[in-house]
Amino acid sequence: MKIVNANEMREIDRIAVDKYGIASLVLMERAGLSTASRIREIYSKRKVIALCGGGNNGGDGIAAARNLHNWGYKVKILMFAKKDCLSPDCQNQLKIAQKMNISIEFRDSLTMADIHGGVIIDAIFGTGLSKPVAGKLTEVFSFINRENIPVIAVDIPSGVSSGTGEILGEAIKADYTVTFGLPKRGHFLYPGAEYKGRLFIEDIGLPVELLKSDKIKVHMIDSEVVSGLLPPRPSFSHKGDYGHVLIIAGSKGKTGAAIMCAKAAMRSGAGLVTLAVPNSLIDVFQERVTEEMTMPLSDNGEGSLSEKALENIFAFIPNVDVIAIGPGIGVSEDTEKIMHELIQNSTVPLVIDADGINSLAKSQNTEKIKKIFKKAKAPILLTPHPGEMARLLKGSDKLRLTSNKLNGDKDRINTAILFSKETGSYLVLKGAPTIAAEPGGRAFINTTGNPGMATAGTGDVLTGIMAAFIGQGLAPLDASILGVYLHGLSGDIAVKEKGRHSLIAADIIDFLSNAFFEVAIGKRNDNTADF
Repeated sequence: MKIVNANEMREIDRIAVDKYGIASLVLMERAGLSTASRIREIYSKRKVIALCGGGNNGGDGIAAARNLHNWGYKVKILMFAKKDCLSPDCQNQLKIAQKMNISIEFRDSLTMADIHGGVIIDAIFGTGLSKPVAGKLTEVFSFINRENIPVIAVDIPSGVSSGTGEILGEAIKADYTVTFGLPKRGHFLYPGAEYKGRLFIEDIGLPVELLKSDKIKVHMIDSEVVSGLLPPRPSFSHKGDYGHVLIIAGSKGKTGAAIMCAKAAMRSGAGLVTLAVPNSLIDVFQERVTEEMTMPLSDNGEGSLSEKALENIFAFIPNVDVIAIGPGIGVSEDTEKIMHELIQNSTVPLVIDADGINSLAKSQNTEKIKKIFKKAKAPILLTPHPGEMARLLKGSDKLRLTSNKLNGDKDRINTAILFSKETGSYLVLKGAPTIAAEPGGRAFINTTGNPGMATAGTGDVLTGIMAAFIGQGLAPLDASILGVYLHGLSGDIAVKEKGRHSLIAADIIDFLSNAFFEVAIGKRNDNTADF
């Protein structure tokens, strides 16, 4: 399913009206009916207070209130707009509601008496909000959040940017959000994602070709998408059919990252995994591996890789299908040289994570990294978290990473898209949510995962998963999409048993088989899931 910003949704609505001849009031009626139907499904007959603005979002809210009135709910409409500043469709909806003798008041404030014992329909601002909420409305929003009254938002909670998920001044926290046609970016991007509650995506009759347009570059990763990506396992096959993964990882004090990456690759279906580590640590790894093989690499005498390891690596490349490099290797002049040589000369795909990224960015800015990537002979998949992404963007005029307190990056979708296009690499920008991007300009937003996964080692596990899928023949983009979804899904399954505070990276590996099973049988229903 595609995901849109405000401009894209506005264009879809415009074409539906102007080109297809679907009356805007008809779309509003269907939006209102969809919202009312969800309210009736969730709440028994009771008091409903529709807080409506003067735009079309307010018109949707009035239409929903009218339907609930017809179904026997006690309804009151409170208009937070000036009487002479209503959109034509909102004005029409208000006139209909007045003729139905529904209670309507124009307000700029709320009292406990207004909302006590009721359910709020939030239809003050829709997806077009572009400036901070100000004045008395901030007090209204704070009052609603403080009193913990049930709220169903129409399209997106008022005060949340539909494009970036930013909170524009103040926003209403909803228990449920009913959106129309397609989900919006702000439903998934934090902090706004925490304000939407459970998301329902409703069909209001928009032409399907508009909803599937190639002009819309952002997609949602759900069970329907990933179920078709699982690598086949024919009955007549052997381990050589499922790829040989070379994992270059580990250094003194960081052996765990290498082990977890290797274990995750095995658990994700890799036929063979070779763990290449500094020679002085080989005995440590030999004691900890079972299914995996080990390969010693030249080290610098301090438990870290030496530039001389390149000779061993390139000699072994003809035996493997993919290389994962970075978990726990440390950052030095040697690792920097290793990264440059591998990117420019490896004949198999590279999955670069953690210290592999930090080594690459150590003395390079984005423009220099682009030049290195242009010399690559095989696909490159980078898996940075926001801090590592910021290092990769050092010195770039075109690409920016704007920090905030909550997730380390403000516009993670466009950041991922632009970096991938500019460098020709595949990118998995980890975080909440994780974004997978490809050089053609598309991005995919993951819908699985939870805060319990914010713990050491989870990125190493993801690297092993994605490398395993590339080794089994998946293209880097497909490996990214399937990898991030299964990684998050395994965490979601694990957290039910372990809890958010006690979840560790090894739990994700342990529950991967459960995640594979869920995807294989199509158990998860994402269209009305708790995104």
